[in-house]
Amino acid sequence: MSLSDHEKKLLAEMEEALSVDDPRLVSTLTGRGRTPQKIRILVGLAITGLGLITLLGGLISQAIPLGILGFIVALSGVVFALSNFSKPQFGANSKGKKANQSGWSARLEERWDRRNYE
Repeated sequence: MSLSDHEKKLLAEMEEALSVDDPRLVSTLTGRGRTPQKIRILVGLAITGLGLITLLGGLISQAIPLGILGFIVALSGVVFALSNFSKPQFGANSKGKKANQSGWSARLEERWDRRNYE
């Protein structure tokens, strides 16, 4: 069931008001606005370096718990630095999704829409 013109206009006004009131929420929900932050990457690399130094210290002193701790710290530094580059999780392009589909799933979806909405 499609929306009427009045409902579409009302929805557009609500979206506009939401983007003015809380732009952080809009950027979180749409997946946009997440730009790489250099400081986050540098901190992640610094934590990784500290973890590798701790790991090597644990290997040299033959202290297994220290080596394991160093590995965990290095791994968390890499995850912290790479988490900045995550893809949007919420539907940022719901309209562009149909344009990118190809093959049998797009045809099935078209047939479904024709059968139910026409």
